[in-house]
Amino acid sequence: MAHPAVAHPVAAPDQLTAALAELGQLLGNRLSTASAVRESHGRDESYHMGFPPDAVVFAQSTEEVQAIVGICVQHGVPVIPFGTGTSLEGHVAALHGGVCLDLSHMNQILRVSPEDLDCTVQAGVTRKALNEYLRDTGLFFPIDPGADASLGGMTATRASGTNAVRYGTMRENVLGLTVVMADGRIIRTSRRSRKSAAGYDLTRLFVGSEGTLGIITEVTLRLHGIPEVIVSAVVSFPTIKGAVDTVIETIQSGIPVARMELLDEVQVGACNAYSKLSMAEQPTLFLEFHGTANGTQEQAERVAELAASNGGGSFQWSTSPEERAKLWEARHKAYYAAMALRPGCKGWATDVCVPISRLADCIVETKADLAQSTIVAPMVGHVGDGNFHLVYLIDPDNAEEVAEAGRLNDRMVMRALAMDGTCTGEHGVGYGKLDFLTAEHGEAVSVMRQIKLALDPRNLLNPGKVVRV
Repeated sequence: MAHPAVAHPVAAPDQLTAALAELGQLLGNRLSTASAVRESHGRDESYHMGFPPDAVVFAQSTEEVQAIVGICVQHGVPVIPFGTGTSLEGHVAALHGGVCLDLSHMNQILRVSPEDLDCTVQAGVTRKALNEYLRDTGLFFPIDPGADASLGGMTATRASGTNAVRYGTMRENVLGLTVVMADGRIIRTSRRSRKSAAGYDLTRLFVGSEGTLGIITEVTLRLHGIPEVIVSAVVSFPTIKGAVDTVIETIQSGIPVARMELLDEVQVGACNAYSKLSMAEQPTLFLEFHGTANGTQEQAERVAELAASNGGGSFQWSTSPEERAKLWEARHKAYYAAMALRPGCKGWATDVCVPISRLADCIVETKADLAQSTIVAPMVGHVGDGNFHLVYLIDPDNAEEVAEAGRLNDRMVMRALAMDGTCTGEHGVGYGKLDFLTAEHGEAVSVMRQIKLALDPRNLLNPGKVVRV
């Protein structure tokens, strides 16, 4: 994907000036045009080039979001929603200038219903804050993308993470939304009943829409009971294929594993150095089982047998919270561990997802490409659902390295599509993977474009993301 060389402002200077004057009257010091604030809100954690907005505003309620959107749309000024800035495909870059709408001040947990196993939160609440609040209820929210992202942002990008193999993604765990539309309407996409056959499924339309169809301000979420027992396990393999075959057989056997993560030998070495571990530098599965004492023991023993039949080494498992925390902390710091392999580099993070029957083929072929390249790219994967990630470690000022990483990424994505997979399992499209969407969806992209223009006819909500208009 070639980066845009420059941003292309949509609003004329006098329109922008008029909009900022009205926003200043509405928000006072919750509007900022300071360079540092604008710069920090125009980029995410990805490799992709950032583009600062013309101003940043901080909303505190759905009604304020409605007023902000109304002012911006009236003057033809783009609006880019912002959660915590942890996205990975350039989602928050102000490609056409405009106003960044920071929702982090909307951080109230509005309702928790333990009997119904659900809650409603404002969009700026982070997943860690929610789980801390829920700690004494016996419930938790399981979607864990690693970063302490906002729940509005996780909804907008259809996030998932290490628990998705058992608990699903945001798609399965968002029950309803409050959304501010481009024309100023506030809509509620569904009620709280567990099922409904009433009308179009607007909730699913906005989950994964990346702020291009409306601004999500409140989210109703499905909650789950905290497991009685949690068992973590680690097992290494001499080959990637042995590890992936174990994953496939575990899923096909119906074993309800909660987490199943694969680290290749490069990533294991990075984690050993960064997190002070001493694992064998081989392809390694990190696993977790949730349930009763007898149930988790049975699950762990069955997976140990499958691993052994595929060449796996010693199956080390533990119920110790301290050992479990150390293991998963290392997994969640895998990105920073990878970056430490080449100090001063930039990490180009990318992901694909394929049917698990093709996972071994996709990973092995991708690793073969890397073996013939000068680019180092550690691999991690939520392999229980066929999703894996690479981080290309590159010098962004070295045109040859950037081109080589782009070539490798293109080959990996097109390989996944040829296997009936997707160009992104959880990172989203942003503008970083915009060029792959047509290759994946074909004529369906024109339908997406029609939906975009029906709901945002002036293309002012996060323009330049997901679909081109």
